[in-house]
Amino acid sequence: MKKEYDFSKGIKGKFYTEAGKIEIPVYLDKSVKDFYINAAVKKNTSVDSIINSILKKEMELIKSISGNE
Repeated sequence: MKKEYDFSKGIKGKFYTEAGKIEIPVYLDKSVKDFYINAAVKKNTSVDSIINSILKKEMELIKSISGNE
């Protein structure tokens, strides 16, 4: 390691990502992806918002069944 580093040309926050806003790749079967793309187009929304809604409902269902609220 160097004794000193020059950060004079650094950009503050260049690699900062707000918590909860990190995107991760999710690989879906073609039929599943196509279904939700069509649903998003019909509802004039994004596939992300539809999938998030479905997963949140699934989380609530699992919590209610397992008693972990």
